[in-house]
Amino acid sequence: MNRLEKIKNKFDEFNIDSFLVKNLPNIRYISGFSGSAASVILTKDKNYFITDFRYKTHSHQEVSKDFEIIIYTQNSNMFLKDLISKHNLKRTGFESNYLTYAEAENLQEDFAKEGHEFKKVRGLENVKTQWSSLVEFIPVDSLIENITIVKNEKEIDLTKKAVEITDKTFSELLDIIKPGMTEREVSAEISYLQKKLGADGDSFDAIVASGERSAFPHARATDKKIQKGELLKLDFGCTVNGMKSDLTRTIGIGEVNVELRKIYDIVKVAQQIALDNAKAGITGKELDASARNFIKEKGYGNNFGHGLGHGLGYDVHEKPSLNERCDYKLEVNNIVTIEPGIYIEGLGGVRIEDDVVVKENGCEILSRSTKEFITL
Repeated sequence: MNRLEKIKNKFDEFNIDSFLVKNLPNIRYISGFSGSAASVILTKDKNYFITDFRYKTHSHQEVSKDFEIIIYTQNSNMFLKDLISKHNLKRTGFESNYLTYAEAENLQEDFAKEGHEFKKVRGLENVKTQWSSLVEFIPVDSLIENITIVKNEKEIDLTKKAVEITDKTFSELLDIIKPGMTEREVSAEISYLQKKLGADGDSFDAIVASGERSAFPHARATDKKIQKGELLKLDFGCTVNGMKSDLTRTIGIGEVNVELRKIYDIVKVAQQIALDNAKAGITGKELDASARNFIKEKGYGNNFGHGLGHGLGYDVHEKPSLNERCDYKLEVNNIVTIEPGIYIEGLGGVRIEDDVVVKENGCEILSRSTKEFITL
């Protein structure tokens, strides 16, 4: 059963006769399109890919032959309305976890034109907006995401290529980073090296945080200069044909504070405990607890405030979320990150992250970058 068939097999469950897809990673997953502007309408019998003139040639080169390609020259919502009307699609599902309030407003306004009866519902959290003369829009949560959560061999191979590039980038960075460089300069080197080594681009804006700023879990690069005696936290990844990598390593710029060295060793052991426990059948919260409990035992439980990890694929943060609330049981060929951390305000922070493929009795660790403490 192919991807489109899996999605359409869920139509009856959600009581819909078509599905509107606007999230670009999901569009790439089902159609192959890598551009930045498109919508997809899936019906039980047909598949429509809708984009603008900029992607006329691009879409014909990339989009699966399972789709009819429509190039619009005006408002894309008007084309959606024509399709929905033409096929008498009374119940159209949409990605409720991705449609923004503004997009919902625009959709409502465009479908209300030309005399169609219009009922506006406040609050996106209760969106079930009806135009009784035309269509009922049904919020659908995670229909595609619950399918993409398990990767196929091609997706795993692409992820391995992305991880390999990120590993090589980290290795080359060790010969470049030196005291006096700014975080922003290091971030620029990351982007340059990953593309030079074959990546399509970065998975996300690199996190480059030195000194006290390393205690900020998601600190972006600034003009702060890296100094001796500081920790430097590097969190970055790249994209290869849509699939992402995500690596974090924390290194020392010269000799660092004794407590910083201590928490590095604690995080390293905690991560290894989680890696040893990662396998099909364990729940996200059980895996999270395996690392979190060790960090608590060492007295730093209050300094580990985020989840253990997350799914990785066409988006850098996908299901499952490995945290204290996750009841999802890991399945063979989930790709997830394992990234515990300890963050001490005013001092610094450590995170170590690897990408892994879940297997029946363990996991395959894709990241190869050393986790021995490095001092430059």
